[in-house]
Amino acid sequence: MLCADCERDLPWHDGKQCPVCALPTGSGDICGTCLKTPPAFDGTYALLEYRFPVNAVLQRYKYSGFLTVSALIGHLLARELATAARPGIIIPMPLHPSRLKERGFNQASEIARIVAEQLGIPLATRICSRTRQTSPQAGLSLQERRRNMRGVFACGQSLAGKHVALLDDVMTTGASLDALARAVKNAGAARVDCWVIARTLPE
Repeated sequence: MLCADCERDLPWHDGKQCPVCALPTGSGDICGTCLKTPPAFDGTYALLEYRFPVNAVLQRYKYSGFLTVSALIGHLLARELATAARPGIIIPMPLHPSRLKERGFNQASEIARIVAEQLGIPLATRICSRTRQTSPQAGLSLQERRRNMRGVFACGQSLAGKHVALLDDVMTTGASLDALARAVKNAGAARVDCWVIARTLPE
């Protein structure tokens, strides 16, 4: 769906980065934040940097229903993860029912469906749910975001011993994925990785 030149010009997130949160470290070692306050997830793979044109495309996808984007970015993510360790299950970031009704689709689920099909990994869209709507995260610090997300997610079945991949479109501070990973770990998951299309980087 992209010509070779356009694909090459995408802001690929392929530098030396923290293996836990995917922020650049310059060395590839775990960053100070993850050492000081480890998140509930064990690792993160980010396909792209959240900057132009990726930010504009993902915003149009999420807020204007530009659904053909899911096939493109799902294919790119699956291709890049083809040689990665395979989790036993993929769980997309849940939306609160009111937000799902408002938007009409779950952007993470649409991407996850493509990735799961291409990699041959079971997709679980009903195991985890968002139990309450949260206030906007914009302008909040990481600690404030974590407090805002505390207890937001629930898992309805055991994930004992499973390697789980959580899939989302954008990772900003990681607070939402941390909260979901915590719920998944509480359900018994042995390892939780985050797969995201784009990672917001410090300015």
